[in-house]
Amino acid sequence: KPYHSINYITAHDGFTLADLVSYEKKHNQANGEENRDGSNNNISKNWGIEGPTKNRKINQIRSRMIHNFLGTLLLSSGTPMLLGGDEFHRTQNGNNNAYCQNNPISWLDYSLIKRHPDTHRFVRLLIGFRNAHPALQRQDFFKGRDFSNNEVPDIGWFCENGKPMNWNRAENILGLRIDGSRKEIHAEADDVDICMFFNATKKAIRFLIPQPHEGQIWVRVVDTAQSSPKDILEPGQEQAVGDATHYRLQAHSLVVLIGISV
Repeated sequence: KPYHSINYITAHDGFTLADLVSYEKKHNQANGEENRDGSNNNISKNWGIEGPTKNRKINQIRSRMIHNFLGTLLLSSGTPMLLGGDEFHRTQNGNNNAYCQNNPISWLDYSLIKRHPDTHRFVRLLIGFRNAHPALQRQDFFKGRDFSNNEVPDIGWFCENGKPMNWNRAENILGLRIDGSRKEIHAEADDVDICMFFNATKKAIRFLIPQPHEGQIWVRVVDTAQSSPKDILEPGQEQAVGDATHYRLQAHSLVVLIGISV
């Protein structure tokens, strides 16, 4: 079953999420092993400066990437596991092996919530969004077929031009649509269709928006390129896409649309 899979970005070993976007090398000198302990394979990016910075643009892209990671985690099938503190930028100052640090390096500093309320809000609302939609809590794996006879498969993957996803491409662009029909999600009532666009490239792209069901429109719930509170909108406050045929997806961003009746 999908829920048998535990999905996570960070765990007790390795970088915290804030450190994952702030450091490219481990900084374990405080562990007393001359920085030899801990993994060197951190798969991280500091976005221009190693560690803390007052550079506004770097801090903005770091926060956006944190939201992209969290969005991908909380919108995925399976059971999400969130490392405590990642929802408010907890840092270990680049230490990726802090098992021996019973001090502020490893402690949870809840005052960070006041410094990073936007991320805390983003996580809170996204968890609520996940809980509100059975389409994101499937009990069975997707088949990629149309079981409800509405010409929309349970899940469809597509490129920015609307054509079926070419998995041999290396552009790091991805679109998907989840059909919320009750037959597809094995629920007592229909859920909304959910459309997601991912742009992991350095440039903005125009993404073709799929046709909604008859009598419905697409509204935006999430756009990580937007500043808070527009990066994720409260239930009932979603913004209509209108008659647009394309959505301009900014570099390094994630967008979520849902189809609602009008």
